[in-house]
Amino acid sequence: MPTFRPTPTRRDLLRASANGFGLLALADLLRAADAPAPPLAPKPPHFAPRARRVIFLFMHGGPSQVDTFDPKPRLKRHHGQPYPGLKPRVQFASTGNLLQSPWAFRPGGESGLQVSDLFPEVRKRADDLCVIRSVHADNSAHGGALLQLHTGSDTFVRPSAGSWVTYGLGTENQNLPGFVTLNPTLSHGGVQNFSSAFLPAAFAGTPVGYSGIPAKESAVRDISPSDAPARQRLQLDLLEAMNRDHLAAAGPDAALEGRIEAFELAFRMQAEAPRVMDLGREPAKVRDAYGIGDGLPTDNFGRQCLLARRLAEAGVRFVQCTHSYKWDQHDNLCRDHEKNAREVDRPIAALLADLKQRDLLRDTLVWWGGEFGRTPTAQGGDGRDHNPHGFSMWLAGGGVKGGHVHGATDDFGYYAVEDRVHMHDVHATILHLLGLDHEKLTYRHAGRDFRLTDVKGTVVREIFA
Repeated sequence: MPTFRPTPTRRDLLRASANGFGLLALADLLRAADAPAPPLAPKPPHFAPRARRVIFLFMHGGPSQVDTFDPKPRLKRHHGQPYPGLKPRVQFASTGNLLQSPWAFRPGGESGLQVSDLFPEVRKRADDLCVIRSVHADNSAHGGALLQLHTGSDTFVRPSAGSWVTYGLGTENQNLPGFVTLNPTLSHGGVQNFSSAFLPAAFAGTPVGYSGIPAKESAVRDISPSDAPARQRLQLDLLEAMNRDHLAAAGPDAALEGRIEAFELAFRMQAEAPRVMDLGREPAKVRDAYGIGDGLPTDNFGRQCLLARRLAEAGVRFVQCTHSYKWDQHDNLCRDHEKNAREVDRPIAALLADLKQRDLLRDTLVWWGGEFGRTPTAQGGDGRDHNPHGFSMWLAGGGVKGGHVHGATDDFGYYAVEDRVHMHDVHATILHLLGLDHEKLTYRHAGRDFRLTDVKGTVVREIFA
């Protein structure tokens, strides 16, 4: 006869299956623990950082140092005379006699730092600026110079500075990219200037718009939140499983791994990017301070600067704003430098003030500059040629001395002669301020260890606060 078994009660079922529930939870935890960390997960720096993030204000074309942040009284006294020194053996083009600056320099702030009349609003923030007047680089052509500025190399495809920073530190917000470039130029190296090159694709810059369209029309495509996120999540999980199976069968594929990460990041961005990128959430007085408004010359760059602040505040590690391609005045220097400065002066000053008011300037490094400077000698009617031999950049916040000048060019502003700072030194210094040793931040590729500064670079410690 069959043995009689009483029907189990609900309590019996729960008691019998309790261990099973625990094991399921444990299995999920173990799977999460075994999963590799996301490539953009925050990473510890090599040592205590002074800055946590960077905003790079790139003036594409090469602003003239002797008309902006490097006053040269002797250039004015010798206007129209031949340059008394030796001009570079290799020049981008021939130039004539010395050309004085059309703009006066005046002291700003308590420091009395001299700033040209081109930048009256930035001059009000002079006590925040650390001006390096002795920068020099290796290439007098825009293409090579842009690549060296952005990647450390003027001849080879290398990861950009923003990619190295995110590779070294990750990002503070997993719902946003670690490196965002606003309205980047597509000329003079194009995407190579924000590429991750041989670093994993997750560290490449995410472009928002490009230089050929107004900033108010720039957006990340298809970023609106899905009306069916659960279904979208199932679709992405299926797609990832198929891609992972392909990887397992075919072997390593950096492009496919990059696409997997991009799909995941794009899904997460839907939750946060639309809010962060909506400048309409800012009070009208803040937008006014940045010069945002239809018909205003400051609208385009003002939008970039305000968005850069919002992205930095939201945890993006490296943000680049590009004023492109406008500073290449081989002629009409007075007319066009005046126009260019009018477009960026007010937004830059507003950005510095806004960061300071929010206590973000303390650990945000703002970096301003172009790919090279310009000659003190004339070209055309009132133009200046390319000059990588001595030019100015400035830093603000992020642990540098405010109201400070480092280095000097010669009496006419042609060559860096005192406390010279090569572009490799600029990169080494920025990495150091972020807590990264430029000699230890390396990536193994093609049988050797690569780094942003290649085999050079010295940290300019004299500018640290």
